Amino acid sequence: MSSQKLYRMVVAALLCAVGILIPMFSPIKIQLDPASFTLASHVALFLAMFVSPGVAVAVSIGTTLGFFLAGFTLPVVLRAASQVVFAVLGACYIQKHPEAALHPAKPQNLLFSFLIGIVHGVCEVLVVVPLYFGGSMAAYEAKGFFVSVVLLVGVGTVIHSMVDFGIASVIWAPLRQVMRPVAVQPISTPVLKK
Repeated sequence: MSSQKLYRMVVAALLCAVGILIPMFSPIKIQLDPASFTLASHVALFLAMFVSPGVAVAVSIGTTLGFFLAGFTLPVVLRAASQVVFAVLGACYIQKHPEAALHPAKPQNLLFSFLIGIVHGVCEVLVVVPLYFGGSMAAYEAKGFFVSVVLLVGVGTVIHSMVDFGIASVIWAPLRQVMRPVAVQPISTPVLKK
């Protein structure tokens, strides 16, 4: 195993541990099923996005496990599982534009945070819609679809995502100075011998 692979595996494991612990022990949790807002619950995932797409996938799986182990409801756990989509898309973009991970107040980074928040929110809404109309969320039907799904899950997720992106960017600024750069391996084409 190369040292680069081992390094990424260790970083992914550390961020998974953080991603599992935050939903389990965070003192700041607001649960308005099907929505839940745990402060900094996406920070490990955003930090993983700043490292690489592979680390982002691993940490996304780890944070989903964290919500499951913390005893959150099925809609919340499935919403966490859907985060792999925005994590991979964001990580691929950041690999090409690493400045997007820094200075969350800059207009272009604020726009990136908002757009990735939209993808994040749409994915979570798409997970909740079948549960809502399938009758497994009958207790939330009193609030109505617009309030329960569109506002709480959709808009709430965009705001929560942007807050956590800002926190992760502030943490990443000094971290990136000491982190070993992850080398992007060029795709080599085999040379055919005549």
